[in-house]
Amino acid sequence: MSQRAQQNYIPALTGVRAMAAYLVFISHFAYIFDESFPHIVQRFFGEFHIGVSIFFVLSGFLITFRYYNNFHGLSKDWFMQYLKNRVARIYPMYFLLTVAAFIYYFITKDQSITKGYEHPVALLLMNVTFVRGFFYQFWDTGIAQGWSLTVEECFYFSAPIIFLIAKRYGKFYIQPVVITIAGILLYFIFSHVSWHGFFGNFTLVMLFTFFGRCFEFFVGMQLARYVLKKGFTRTNKVNYTYTGFLLIFVCVFVMALQPIPKGWAAGVESPVGIIVNNYFLCIAVALFFYGILTETTLFKKFLTLPFIELLGKSSYIFYLIHLGWIYNLMHNSFNWLNDYVFELYDKWGVDWHSPFEYDSLNLLYAFIVLNIISVTLFKLIEEPLNHYIRRSNFLVKYKPKPTHSKSIV
Repeated sequence: MSQRAQQNYIPALTGVRAMAAYLVFISHFAYIFDESFPHIVQRFFGEFHIGVSIFFVLSGFLITFRYYNNFHGLSKDWFMQYLKNRVARIYPMYFLLTVAAFIYYFITKDQSITKGYEHPVALLLMNVTFVRGFFYQFWDTGIAQGWSLTVEECFYFSAPIIFLIAKRYGKFYIQPVVITIAGILLYFIFSHVSWHGFFGNFTLVMLFTFFGRCFEFFVGMQLARYVLKKGFTRTNKVNYTYTGFLLIFVCVFVMALQPIPKGWAAGVESPVGIIVNNYFLCIAVALFFYGILTETTLFKKFLTLPFIELLGKSSYIFYLIHLGWIYNLMHNSFNWLNDYVFELYDKWGVDWHSPFEYDSLNLLYAFIVLNIISVTLFKLIEEPLNHYIRRSNFLVKYKPKPTHSKSIV
């Protein structure tokens, strides 16, 4: 890692990645909490999709923090190097796991991969090129949670243009307004066109595309611009870490109280939920991040522990595998083990509990195994591929630089 990269690396924010991924994990399995708790508890945990918002604000912050001050124009070499770094970071594991998901489909015919679409090869191409995220019929195919990667890629391509407009014309705050209005106009244009739901659903546009979610990235970008200008020291005594953390879960509670629209899964997909998630939650997240950056708290110390940092580094893989074909295989294995254990008990003539008969325990087992798989894949595949692509001649010729240079990271 170059000196510049080390200066831009903030361990606590890597730990935040793990926290965000685990929140999303809880949201997808919140139904388990209905077994022994009041229904409002399940609704509350069901809104822990906020981990995605944390990722989006964090992406806006990190891309701006790393690139903004050294951006002096949109040259071809700069953009190619920037794009190369983004591909190295995001694409290899997404591509490999997506292809694996479709191989799993061709073997098992599991309709959760294709949602019943009759052309799986075309759908695979739509998934590996990220365009599936613009279609209501396809947004949750393949690796369902991978829709957020379409949003991320749109931001990655947009960020240099956002920098250019902000620096050359001083127009930063108007840009998210323009982008959001463009998304709404696309909805009005295509909502009456029957083409697999391409921009054909308002909730899809506002919650599952960059057009609707852009404000979250811009909040992260503005936080980075502020920190780049003011630094990490401050004089006021406001505890931003815990204030922001509390406000995040106030937003969660508000969304948990909303009625769930027909055809959707959570309160975030209601009109109030969209407003709270897209425009208030991200501000709370930014306050939390500002506290992490400028305060010394037990929370920050926890996030910087080497083990938590490792979980944060592998959290991208955890996010991609925690829901879908790998989890399905695990779930089926637990059911098989449960049946096998009871068969053994019958042979032994005992009436014992099986360690696999409780959904909550099985979820804990799955969480542990998924983390083990994630760390293993990170160490053996993701990290080596990342370094290989960055040092290759892909898109732009690799030029080794001294450790004191200010190379793009």
